[in-house]
Amino acid sequence: MTSLPLVFDAPRRGRPPRHLADLDADGRRAAVAELGLPGYRADQLARHYFTRFEHEPARMTDLPATARDAVGGALFPPLLTEVRSLEADAGTTRKTLWRLHDGALVESVLMKYPGRITACISSQAGCGMACPFCATGQGGLTRNLSTAEIVDQVRAAARVAADGGLGSEPGRLSNVVFMGMGEPLANYPRLAAALHRLIAPAPDGFGLSRRSITVSTVGLVPAIAKLAAEDLDVTLAVSLHAPDDELRDTLVPVNTRWKVGEVLAAADGYAARTGRRYSIEYAMIRGVNDQGWRADLLGDLLAPRLAHVNLIPLNPTPGSQWDASPKKVEREFVRRLEARGVSVTVRDTRGRDIDGACGQLAAAGGDELMPPLRV
Repeated sequence: MTSLPLVFDAPRRGRPPRHLADLDADGRRAAVAELGLPGYRADQLARHYFTRFEHEPARMTDLPATARDAVGGALFPPLLTEVRSLEADAGTTRKTLWRLHDGALVESVLMKYPGRITACISSQAGCGMACPFCATGQGGLTRNLSTAEIVDQVRAAARVAADGGLGSEPGRLSNVVFMGMGEPLANYPRLAAALHRLIAPAPDGFGLSRRSITVSTVGLVPAIAKLAAEDLDVTLAVSLHAPDDELRDTLVPVNTRWKVGEVLAAADGYAARTGRRYSIEYAMIRGVNDQGWRADLLGDLLAPRLAHVNLIPLNPTPGSQWDASPKKVEREFVRRLEARGVSVTVRDTRGRDIDGACGQLAAAGGDELMPPLRV
């Protein structure tokens, strides 16, 4: 059995510059004071960023013209440079590849559904969890994202939605899922700070509903307990992908450290603390984890729990040995889970024609894509 090189503090490639989104209210007031500006400018800048989704001081016309350059240099350094943006699903899905200040590449996806607009964002550049069927896992970990690099993906998505950039009239970003590149709980301090920015009301954050934010994890048990104690009450999603330890050790190598039973117990603790059911993410892989007996085992494990299963049709990466389960097998898997009283849905597939799975666009070679544009 191979051991997993667990990485909780990613290698550094140069610390990202300080940004307004890195700072809480006290930090913003201290920052504007350093610039010789009155304290009320801190809230003014925060309202521009979190409410109007503006990140260019030159366009903040209620800010003195003489202060805009200094504010821009100190609090609004460029964080995300668009390398490429692709659309699918009649313009209702938009995937963007971003280059960070040190050349690292990350991805985010914006999706419009009836009644909601969802942003799927990254928490790390790459991923150290080494799941073999995941494009991001195949590429390894580059580094953790800063709080501001996480938050600015949300700001950029909210701006696109507000500007009507999803092929229709302007809309409001309503949901955020941490299901992009990286393991969110392996970047815990920055994740927690970003979550506070997402749920805080104006001028301190975007004012998103806690219930509309989902944090996905492969099962870092101590970090799940820490998140439960954080009093954030966001939705927890556990990427299980196998109900038995023998297979999960291979598909999700962190399982060699925390077994299925331990992961589910941690998720149960989260549910008990928040009063909210958690999601079990299960990628359906042909001939690997889609057998009927595994559906029965998964159903038996989850029937007494406050859990919901989200089956994910695998979006295979080019050249991969992994493929999606046939629809007939998928339907039988659903039937067996429901027969045991387990709530289950099959995830709507988006963006298959634009390298929709996490890491596929970055793996395609960001340096060979179109010249960067600031967004």
